Amino acid sequence: MPFATIHHQKIYYARQGERGMPVLFVHGSGANHLVWGMQMRALGDSAQCVSIDLPGHGKSDLPGCDSVESYCDVILGLMDALGFERAVIVGHSLGGAIAQMLALSQRDRIAGLGLIGTGARLRVHPAALEGILNDFENTVRLIVESTYVQPMDASLRKLAEEQLRSCPGIVTHGDLSACDKFDVITRIGEINVPTLIIGGKQDAMTPPKYSEYLAAHIAGSRLELIDNAGHSVAIEQADAVNRALVEFMRRL
Repeated sequence: MPFATIHHQKIYYARQGERGMPVLFVHGSGANHLVWGMQMRALGDSAQCVSIDLPGHGKSDLPGCDSVESYCDVILGLMDALGFERAVIVGHSLGGAIAQMLALSQRDRIAGLGLIGTGARLRVHPAALEGILNDFENTVRLIVESTYVQPMDASLRKLAEEQLRSCPGIVTHGDLSACDKFDVITRIGEINVPTLIIGGKQDAMTPPKYSEYLAAHIAGSRLELIDNAGHSVAIEQADAVNRALVEFMRRL
């Protein structure tokens, strides 16, 4: 299995595709590399696709991180380990915050951004921060309900809850804390790399206004708001997301 040692931690990643621009997929809070399976397959013929398990997630070593900046260091370490001088960063939610911070702090390393279900500020309700540590099962159910369009298919609900439960509560708490501290509202206009912004029209966690704000302040960005999709738009409407990503990469 492919691992890279970054800051003394074994970090797992999956690869698909051997030619074209490197594209690094970064998952959201409490998730892992598996959420990007459909996007990896869609882009694998034309790009070098890599999806990471952030520290503490999936097959990567504990501990996790509690700041976007710390996760950025891991992404840069993986790029170095893989020999990627530059890459497109596609991030969902927390992953989108990481992508934005990389574009602001490491402009020469970032060839483009795919910002999916994210925003320039990602406040988290205190009940979620407390609940993930003190009422794990109920909080998992509430997070999943808020992440997908309702009513949910029973099999999808089961899979989503199992995936979130597989991440230690302390790691997900660190993720949510990282989101809560993230705020680049006053700096978002400094991003000057090609950017695709995708949001679900029914997203209750990062509503369409978050995506619209990004699009209004990142010069030359492209906005896609997708119907019948919540926060997990890349899973719920994978075909539409894949078409947008393929076209974005073709233009790059």
